Amino acid sequence: MRQAGTYSGILSGGISGRTGPHSLPLARIKKIMKKSGDDVKMISGEAPIVFSKACELFIEELTVRSWLVTLKGKRRTLHKEDVAAAIISTDIFDFLVSLVSNNSNGCEANLDNNGEEMV
Repeated sequence: MRQAGTYSGILSGGISGRTGPHSLPLARIKKIMKKSGDDVKMISGEAPIVFSKACELFIEELTVRSWLVTLKGKRRTLHKEDVAAAIISTDIFDFLVSLVSNNSNGCEANLDNNGEEMV
């Protein structure tokens, strides 16, 4: 496999300072990228590494926000309802609201017709 050039900081620990294998499988990320469209034929060796890091940061941010919801409920176990509440209450996760509003119990009652949270 080719070594990362511009994004070599990611390989050597990057933002988190961690080294070693990636948390998410690069081969799986590459497979998903290839399935994304008929126009995608070739993918550089650096692209899955960047996507892997982006996915890790996304999961971390969503987990932290979900954990805050859990703590507000005076609990120590994170539930899917906490994740749904974090998604609904955070503007940057608006693209996920339709997924959680259909699947979570009680969360859709807090949304108006546009998927906006009602006060």
